[in-house]
Amino acid sequence: MKYVRINDRIFSSSVRLIGPEGEQLGIFPRDLALRKAVEAELDLVEIAPQAKPSVCRIMDYSKFKYEQIKREKEAKKHQKQSQLKEIRLRPRIGDHDYEVKLKHIKEFLEKRHKVRIRMMFKGREMAHKEIGRRLIDKLMQDVDKFGKIDKDPQMLGRTLVLILGPK
Repeated sequence: MKYVRINDRIFSSSVRLIGPEGEQLGIFPRDLALRKAVEAELDLVEIAPQAKPSVCRIMDYSKFKYEQIKREKEAKKHQKQSQLKEIRLRPRIGDHDYEVKLKHIKEFLEKRHKVRIRMMFKGREMAHKEIGRRLIDKLMQDVDKFGKIDKDPQMLGRTLVLILGPK
């Protein structure tokens, strides 16, 4: 929750005052607005400090704070965290192993996760990068229905990296 100034911590000389029921009361000097809040046995809370004059409301601050925290928790609950999953391949992968990896990639994309595919080359496989490139192209065609390419394949040392995102 962001910091909100209340009562004596409000520095503006004049404030636009909103009553406890949400009605506009007008522009008052800060001291008079504070006195009205004390008479109502509530707090003077600065709602919009950037406005000229700043906007203050007469309300129960503890109730306001509780509702703010409740709203933030509710908003957080509805957010979906997207994760980055990683699948590692080799250029000489077997057909069945390829199908299993493809199935995992589809599951991740259906769950709205991003997928990083790393194809690692060892030893003399570096001399035949086209085998790995053909495998990546086949993979991109197979995944086309479920996801899109976020980052094109690129070589990073001995690794070919591709990032896929959900459609």
